[in-house]
Amino acid sequence: MPEQSQHKPHDNSYKLLFSNPQMVADLLRGYIHQPWIEQLDFTTLSRVASSHVSADLREREDDIIWRVRWADQQRWLYIYLLLQFQSRPDRYMALRILTYLGRLYEDLGKTRQLTPSGKLPPVLPIVLYNGRRRWHAAQDIAELIDKAPGDLQTYRPHLRYFLLDENRYANEPIPQVRNLVAALFGLENSRTPEDIRQLLSLLIERSTACWPNA
Repeated sequence: MPEQSQHKPHDNSYKLLFSNPQMVADLLRGYIHQPWIEQLDFTTLSRVASSHVSADLREREDDIIWRVRWADQQRWLYIYLLLQFQSRPDRYMALRILTYLGRLYEDLGKTRQLTPSGKLPPVLPIVLYNGRRRWHAAQDIAELIDKAPGDLQTYRPHLRYFLLDENRYANEPIPQVRNLVAALFGLENSRTPEDIRQLLSLLIERSTACWPNA
């Protein structure tokens, strides 16, 4: 049986969770520790319409594409979220990300989804991994390409993705903050019934506010 098919129910549940804007906002606020996060208007978070991406990207069941406006309301930041549920790291993930973002940028160019200056918008690629083994694969495509002599090295491409490895948070205290993603990671790594009860309570309380009609 292919490794990916063993995780299909888990994949679908995660995709459902990260199809909610509050989950994406909590992910960015809680795990991207950069000052520019404060410049985003999270009320504008929206899934990228399927008409804006190619058939190849629409058919990728483990990817979710969002966009959010900067505070100036004139430019978009795209978030390419790839859910990785294989039990071990994908050595060539950086190459996959390069390919997928190339297709996304091609689509954005064709549909004229450009910035006011006529350029392509920035894209933040995020890989969310919950396999048992620690992630050790290259996070930049340049790390997969052999070094070249002299000026030829200038043409080696660079593209880095942001990694969220749930294993890194296994030994952290049960989250006290009202962050759905932190609670989800805590639930995945829970070791006692009390941990599970505490996190389920937090998730239910927070998700009720996000999905009031659920």
